[in-house]
Amino acid sequence: MKKKTEKLRDILSGQPVIPVLKIDRLSDAVPLARALAAGGLPAVEITLRTPDALDAIRLVSHEVPEAIVGAGTVLSGKDFTAAEAAGATFIVSPGTTQELLDAANQSKTPFLPGAVTPSEIMATREEGYRILKFFPAQEAGGAGFLKSLSSPLADVHFCPTGGITAENAADYLALPNVVCVGGSWLAPEAELSAGNWDKIEELARAASKINR
Repeated sequence: MKKKTEKLRDILSGQPVIPVLKIDRLSDAVPLARALAAGGLPAVEITLRTPDALDAIRLVSHEVPEAIVGAGTVLSGKDFTAAEAAGATFIVSPGTTQELLDAANQSKTPFLPGAVTPSEIMATREEGYRILKFFPAQEAGGAGFLKSLSSPLADVHFCPTGGITAENAADYLALPNVVCVGGSWLAPEAELSAGNWDKIEELARAASKINR
């Protein structure tokens, strides 16, 4: 567990924002990952919310060596195994179940499980996890809520996702218990549809410079 935690921390701490991507067109996956990496955000989370998600993970992991591709919205042990087989180098879930914990325990791939309430966080901590996803961040209490957890749960760090924007990301990143944030604003549908990879690279470059 310690080695997996260190590997996950290295990935997440390498950039202030992890792009959270919903791939509706498989043809977008490779140029999108390349544009984000060129802008300073090589680690991305491709969510398993579309039929092409696993193929997108597979393509990016094979064709974009500079990218660090993770799988998000992993909801079951079957999802975990499929994402890992597709080439995901880290696994992200919005919550935590025993099935997911069991799959993670049998795997060498780092797992970022989700937890929101103090009880959920403590239960996941008991399983050995020290880095958690906090989702949906804004709706669950935002930066103020996370700040209140930093003293009683000082050894737990978070990647808040959900409602994070270019305007409020710095509020989260300023907290001592936030290692990075997840954001979907880096891949606007209008820019994807237009194939405007230069604009996406520009958004990534701006996000990579948000102060922590």
